[in-house]
Amino acid sequence: MRGTCKVLTWFAPRMTAAAVLLLSGCTALTTDVLVNETGRPRPALSTHCAGSEWTDNSMIAVVPLPIISYASPTQEINEIKTDDVLSRCGPLDRLSNRRVEVDRTMCVPTVITRLLTLGIWHWCPANVSYEADVAVPGPREAAGVAPAPAPEPRSEGEGSYEVGSGSR
Repeated sequence: MRGTCKVLTWFAPRMTAAAVLLLSGCTALTTDVLVNETGRPRPALSTHCAGSEWTDNSMIAVVPLPIISYASPTQEINEIKTDDVLSRCGPLDRLSNRRVEVDRTMCVPTVITRLLTLGIWHWCPANVSYEADVAVPGPREAAGVAPAPAPEPRSEGEGSYEVGSGSR
């Protein structure tokens, strides 16, 4: 019986510490949807753009002191921005039905980097998938010609009074 107590007093604290450290990496086991504007009707003249890529979404402790940083909140070093991801599809003003999703599942096995750096840094490879409908530019925009400005509406009785025009 005495040998069992010795093993448990040695084993239990170490397993508890390992479980806490391992589960701290499991908070990154999420799929973030940054933008979800699907469901709108697709424009008549449009193409579909979709893809995915791996990117670095590492995190650093806000209080970067060894051991203490395990309890500290983390801040992303390379923040993933929707506009940067969707710019691969074309100009942002021509995109509709946009969707950007960040999958951080691979952050869990890389929790070892947080252990090795005593809680200061956590390497996190994230898979970013994106899709959008891209409106095809009109014939004038494709040729590089700026569209003609729309005429300004005038009210009744308002004439054209231009300085320097007219006969003397």
